[in-house]
Amino acid sequence: MKESMNTRGANALRVLTALALSLSMAGAAFAATPRVDEAQLLELGFKVLVATTTVQEKWVKGLAPGQIRPMQRNGKKFYIYPDPSRNQIYVGGPHEYERYRQLHPQTQKSASEADTRAYRLKQDEVMRNATARDLSNPFLGASWADLGW
Repeated sequence: MKESMNTRGANALRVLTALALSLSMAGAAFAATPRVDEAQLLELGFKVLVATTTVQEKWVKGLAPGQIRPMQRNGKKFYIYPDPSRNQIYVGGPHEYERYRQLHPQTQKSASEADTRAYRLKQDEVMRNATARDLSNPFLGASWADLGW
């Protein structure tokens, strides 16, 4: 009986610890994303598009809230900010987004993110070369010597 009480207490402690950890991580993530002022977006030249169909409403609700994201449509680059509570998005072009970035320099990517991107591009190039080499060699790099002949 005493052993089962200790097990229950240990399990409850684990659950509470996991809950506290997840709440603190969620709080840190929420605090890390600055709130975008919709009125400021309008002043900078962003336009409001209201979702009128159910497909559009689902798309708007599916976007990550609280961040401006790039999007390309018909060869033109746009920047959108979703407002799922009102079923609308704010849309601006490169000029409007650049003015927003000038007002909010903290939204610019850090140097470490640029380094990470460069590293990934380098790794992509290495993988493309390796894949091309492997496709050109039917033995995938194995030679007769590797087979013991």
